[in-house]
Parts: sequence; structure tokens; C-alpha cells
Amino acid sequence: MEERFALLIDADNVSAKYIKPILDELSKYGNVTYKRIYGDWTRPNSAGWKEELLQNSITPIQQFSYTYGKNATDSAMIIDAMDMLYASELEGFCLVSSDSDFTRLASRLRESGKRVIGMGEAKTPLPFRKACEIFT
Repeated sequence: MEERFALLIDADNVSAKYIKPILDELSKYGNVTYKRIYGDWTRPNSAGWKEELLQNSITPIQQFSYTYGKNATDSAMIIDAMDMLYASELEGFCLVSSDSDFTRLASRLRESGKRVIGMGEAKTPLPFRKACEIFT
């Protein structure tokens, strides 16, 4: 039986052009049960995601930017991941971001026996990379 993964994407840190390589890479590890992407979809720079979300059955999660400088998107993604940890029968999580804010989340998921695959750019801080079992 294939392992089940949740794919959680930080739209603030990832371009829509990477969705195919992300899904191709994750398919090597198992079946993607949840596909969610978090961002403020009212922003003009989010328009490029629409077709990719439709074609790949990815659920967009709206998170307004309530306060300048605070990252509500990261908080929403972390809360959902923890909900999935306790309410779903998943073997792993794929966190797509180049943001160090997900370092503790990756560590906590691994402490619970879950596989954590991180995906992001070369600029991704080392602590987040090391908190993941695999980082590509």
C-alpha cells in the first residue's frame, strides 16, 4: 500500500510554474491525499495559479493579509498541518516553501513519526532543510 501524503504549499514563496515538478517528485514517495495551497488570492500576483489549481485539483485556502509584516498564511498552513496530524491517517507531509517559519512544524511532524519532505529554492534556510527528512 502506498504511503499517504498531505501536500501543503505556501503560495507566498512558490511560483505556479513549479507545480508539475512538485507533483512529479512527490509521486515518487506515495499518494497525495490532500493538496492545499495557502495565500491571499485577492492579490494580483496570485492570478497565475488559477489554471494550475484547476488542472491539478489543488484546494486554495484564502488567507487575507490582516497586518503588514505578519504572515497569516504561514499560521494557517501550520494550523491545518497540526489538524491533519491528529485527525487523518497520513504517513507524511510535503511542505513547499523557502521560509524558515516551517522549521518547528517539520520537526514536530517528524517527532510524531511522520515523514516530512520539504521542497523549496536554494535560498531556503538550513534549519528548515535539516528539519525535513528529505529536502529537494
